[in-house]
Amino acid sequence: MNNNSNSHEDVISRFINYGESNFESNTAPNSPTQSAAQLGVLRLIYAFRFSGHLRATLDPLKRPRHHSTPPFTLEEFGLSEADLDTTFDMGSYQGPNCNTLRELFESLNKTYCSSLGVEYMHIPNLEERKWIQTKIETMSLEQNESPEYKKWLLQRITAAEVFEKFLHNKYVGQKRFSLEGSDTLIPLLNVLIEHSGEYLMNRICLGMAHRGRLNVLINIMGKRAEKLFKEFAGDLGLSKKQTGDVKYHQGFSSDIKTSKKDVHLALMFNPSHLELVNPVIEGYARYHQDKNNESDRQKILPVLIHGDAAFSGQGIVMETLNMSQSRGYRTMGTVHIIINNQIGFTTSKQTDARSTDYCTDVVKMINAPVFHVNAEDPEMVSFITKLALDYRMRYKKDVVIDLMCYRRHGHNEADEPAVTQPLMYEAIRKLPTTRANYANTLMKQGVIDQSEVDAMIADYRQELKDGNRVAYNILEPKNKRAWELLWEDYFDSTWHDPYKSAISKKHIKDLNKKLQHVPDGFEVHPRVKKMMSERNKMANDKINADWGFAETLAFASLTEVGVPIRLTGQDCGRGTFFHRNAVLHNQLANEDYTPLMNINENQGRVQIFDSILSEEAALGFEYGYATANPESLVIWEAQFGDFVNGAQAIIDQFIASGEAKWGRLSNLVMLLPHGLEGQGPEHSSGRLERFLQLCASHNMQVCVPSTASQIFHLLRRQVLRKFRAPLIIMSPKSLLRNPLAASPLFKFTEGKFRDVYEEQYDNIKPKKVDRVVMCSGKVFYELLTRRQDDQINNVAILRLEQLYPFPDEALQSELAKFTGAKDIVWCQEEPINQGAWYTSRHNFMESIKKGQTLHVVARELYAAPAEGSVRMHNINQSHIIEKGLGIQPINKARSIKK
Repeated sequence: MNNNSNSHEDVISRFINYGESNFESNTAPNSPTQSAAQLGVLRLIYAFRFSGHLRATLDPLKRPRHHSTPPFTLEEFGLSEADLDTTFDMGSYQGPNCNTLRELFESLNKTYCSSLGVEYMHIPNLEERKWIQTKIETMSLEQNESPEYKKWLLQRITAAEVFEKFLHNKYVGQKRFSLEGSDTLIPLLNVLIEHSGEYLMNRICLGMAHRGRLNVLINIMGKRAEKLFKEFAGDLGLSKKQTGDVKYHQGFSSDIKTSKKDVHLALMFNPSHLELVNPVIEGYARYHQDKNNESDRQKILPVLIHGDAAFSGQGIVMETLNMSQSRGYRTMGTVHIIINNQIGFTTSKQTDARSTDYCTDVVKMINAPVFHVNAEDPEMVSFITKLALDYRMRYKKDVVIDLMCYRRHGHNEADEPAVTQPLMYEAIRKLPTTRANYANTLMKQGVIDQSEVDAMIADYRQELKDGNRVAYNILEPKNKRAWELLWEDYFDSTWHDPYKSAISKKHIKDLNKKLQHVPDGFEVHPRVKKMMSERNKMANDKINADWGFAETLAFASLTEVGVPIRLTGQDCGRGTFFHRNAVLHNQLANEDYTPLMNINENQGRVQIFDSILSEEAALGFEYGYATANPESLVIWEAQFGDFVNGAQAIIDQFIASGEAKWGRLSNLVMLLPHGLEGQGPEHSSGRLERFLQLCASHNMQVCVPSTASQIFHLLRRQVLRKFRAPLIIMSPKSLLRNPLAASPLFKFTEGKFRDVYEEQYDNIKPKKVDRVVMCSGKVFYELLTRRQDDQINNVAILRLEQLYPFPDEALQSELAKFTGAKDIVWCQEEPINQGAWYTSRHNFMESIKKGQTLHVVARELYAAPAEGSVRMHNINQSHIIEKGLGIQPINKARSIKK
């Protein structure tokens, strides 16, 4: 484990490098000895600022640190007790009433080594450091809390403790992930919300894992105790499509009254995968910021509550932090609160949980300040919470409150923590509760007496017993909540709902004219200029339209009528395969231009951002963004389909199951380049089989469009139809430029997306067909080309462009045209254990008629998605095409007769 306590020579060296070595002395030193002592005083001040946090009393359990750091001594700085009553120049130190060394030393210890440990000297911005320095060193001037405020703090801690004890006795042994030991989180959140009201905040977007979630729902969010009791009894109040989720994953929203302004507080649903909610909250907050005027972007506050082990252990934390100041993901600063239980399940933080002194060390990558605070000091917690929000509002950056506490019970209430942590839990058992400690402190101060303390407990317990709402500042909703009103029209829709996606020729020409415009003096790259020229021909029906034209036309036609569009992904502005070029770059200057942003004055917002090199956090962000508004088109594109592997937890726990678990709809689109083209295992598959395995109850749409007009209609359908569900598109690579996949203009001006693309090539006579091949994606064109080359006229080819929800009626209608067909073949280029076969064969069987035989043609069982050799790819691909068309025999073991 690293030891961050630098030598004081290093401290002063860093201080000089930061440009802070100059100070104005009030009196010139009279001798070299006095000059050396004066320098020692300044070195002492900066040593406390740099590393006082390593000596702070942060652990409520009062255990020694793993790397013990001794207190500062005067001798280390060339000073002695003889200097204690000497008056020195204090340089930039701003602690009040500090003239002598004795007063200074006492003030520094109280400021930097008490119940607060501050890490801020790593911040390169001098003004930020000085601002924090001033706030910390003058906090004694601000911390004179009134007796009424102290009583209020005690009441909030009492609510946190009594709630947990009430549940502990009422529901013995049931999991609830108790907050006990970190009770101060409740007043912390109350203070944060109240202070947000002073900044006229509109909305707080809150994300957290399990620890203390029920407490937050009841004591902060205003969920009625009666409703929680019903959930403990198994009554989850689910709709017909929901399977539900456990109590400590639930979300909630409420309007909270503060002294200045009502603040909307939204707690996001969260799965068991701890920190996954981080980017989801950021995306959700970003949408609401985008919806606001530019001047009000700061009025939406993301707040993330973490566990210490997860914060240092989960890579998505780093990914989300990396987003925090980037153009496409910035949310004007997040307040991070760490419930630091100093343990992860049974893993000790001192030996196994991490390789850094603090779980927060990862935030130094974005130069965020960290306030470590002992949770047993509620007044300091209150002070530092206000300071953290002040910092966020001033600098628009992330800030961290590390709430040093403990976990009174085990990981959950059925756990016995002393088995693995005997000494830690021996100390915890002897420790009075936070409430008891603070109540005793206030009684000694004469702020409160025992009868008032007892009354607080009794009154709260009775309110809870009666099943009431116990949060004190909740505004009763007058009608449905805003989110419910926004989405209510979409809950009863079906994927069969009507829509019209075709547009007129004139409309295409008008849109293309705007897409072709570039500003004067803007020099487009020659390759892009050629592409734009070809698109001009496509719009005028001189050549067939390719994929890039169709996609851009869909975007333009939607934003024109006010639909917000957000497209992100690695290199998505240009497109990995150079097909999009939605963002143009001036070859003469470092500037860009996006034609889609300039369609008309009243268009929807268009955002196209090349993402950070992340899948999990980037996709989570877009999911959060998409859940905020049903009328937007939010698209995340993987550079290659296999890259989605890095985001599987977001797909499993949010995208696929969010509606079933929490009743949460989403309109997110995922573009996953997919197709075996000899590029090796990692650049071949969007993992179609995994998505199909997750499909149920019409929770997602999985489509494999094969023509330019199909992607045009599909993207428009996603918004124009009332049905709302994530859309997974296995998008092409080679088809982007394949002339056979290009579409004549009339395909855009009539019709709509075909779930099943009928046989329409060559002179195929239905009565002469004895074999029908069903397929999806680019393999169709290889089958078609070989059928033409070999002049095969007894085989029809159908394309399944949508694999889920499965278009059984459309498929049966097409198959019925071929009355003499005995063999129905599902042909896929993926290995047989991948692709659509295993997940969809029951659908194929239900669609064929009695007497027909269903065959499958696919690669052999592979552990990887594709071959690494181009030569082997070509050989195997040729075998698949020949077996599909009947040129080679099919393995009978892969056939099922109906």
